[in-house]
Amino acid sequence: MIKHRQAKGPFRFSTRLHLSELTGLRATTLSQFVTLIKEVPGSCIYHHTHRFLQQHQYLSPEPPNDFAYWVSEILGEDELGENLASIDTMEFSTISGLRAKITRTIEEYLQNNPMAKLKFARSGEEFHFVKSVSFILPTDYVAYNLEDFVQILKKITIDSIYFHIFEARLRLERSSNDFSFWIEDSLGDKLLADEICSFDPYTRTLEDLRNNIIHIIEKRILE
Repeated sequence: MIKHRQAKGPFRFSTRLHLSELTGLRATTLSQFVTLIKEVPGSCIYHHTHRFLQQHQYLSPEPPNDFAYWVSEILGEDELGENLASIDTMEFSTISGLRAKITRTIEEYLQNNPMAKLKFARSGEEFHFVKSVSFILPTDYVAYNLEDFVQILKKITIDSIYFHIFEARLRLERSSNDFSFWIEDSLGDKLLADEICSFDPYTRTLEDLRNNIIHIIEKRILE
């Protein structure tokens, strides 16, 4: 039975501590904005596109990223804001790919709307670039089979789920998350791994995501 099938290697749950650090870089115009987006560390791109998800985990799905918010609410460029908000971050397994898409979206908009270059943010409303500094910490939880895994999943912190679902993809630059990778690689259950991987985590709160993963694993155990 899959419930008691021992994994080739255990799954060790980790968590992370997160600090936000100002870079000292700021933009007042779209031209400055896109230039800095090309130059800032990848941890800045990650911060401004993913940090919102964890800080506002109980809000309705699909919140805008910081770039889209500033462009729409401060500069009043609603069309560009919508274009930035509609970028599907799930398509990108690397920060460099996501950065290139954001840059291209802004540059194309400026080419078609040259007057947008003349807009300035008011004093105090500049875009301040912030970077994420993460510290990865091991937990005491280790799963040796699928039953262990689902029981631990019910009690680990939101920070741990966030780390293994969101940061794993960009950290390892692969299309999967840590949970799916372990289930396929160590338990040999590609069907279950693919089902978990098919979830779009950006359209759910983290608690909803936890509950959905628990549900499909428990269903799989009973098959």
